[in-house]
Amino acid sequence: MTLLNTFFNLQVLADSLPALLWGLVVTLQIGVTSILVGLGGGLFLAVARLYAPRLFKLLIRIYIDIFRSIPLLVLLIVVYYALPFVGIRLSPFLSAVTALSLVSAAYTAEIFRAGIEAIPHGQFEASAALGLSNRHTMIDVILPQAIRIVIPPLTNNCINVMKDTALASVVAMPDLLKQATQAQALAANPTPLIGAALIYVALLWPMVAVVSRLEKHFSRGKR
Repeated sequence: MTLLNTFFNLQVLADSLPALLWGLVVTLQIGVTSILVGLGGGLFLAVARLYAPRLFKLLIRIYIDIFRSIPLLVLLIVVYYALPFVGIRLSPFLSAVTALSLVSAAYTAEIFRAGIEAIPHGQFEASAALGLSNRHTMIDVILPQAIRIVIPPLTNNCINVMKDTALASVVAMPDLLKQATQAQALAANPTPLIGAALIYVALLWPMVAVVSRLEKHFSRGKR
């Protein structure tokens, strides 16, 4: 057996390609859903930390600290295998999205918090002097400036979420990695895993390039 026949067998890759592409569709469904839920949840948590009562601020901080600390694989196992014992049974898709979204929201909340805190406090005072409510201050004044700051780290977080979708295979979700693993077992050849790796690179490389360009763009704006 040569290196090419073992890891780059074109016939095996061609046979497994339909399954890999279907796995890519599932991966995108999980990733995009988790990213959107995480963005919405993270923004809500970040804003709530500014205006919520002290008890809720403490609870939000505990949530963020816990879900930034717990390994995603452990959380996936808990959501899919442990929750049924308390009467909560989620499908593999919902289990994967729930675990990814909970972690993504925690990281996103910290990103938004850092962006909001980077806005000079005088902006809040000026908005209050103009008679703007907290809602209008945040929507019309603070968030447009904060989003400009947080776009690069948010994009980077989205990349991490897309990569972490590979862990969904542990809850029997037929994502890209799961399909590649099954194809490898059927063909007794690791080429499908190499194909999956190439698909991940093709999917995520443009996003990495976007992050780099955004960081350069906004760093020029600061100068």
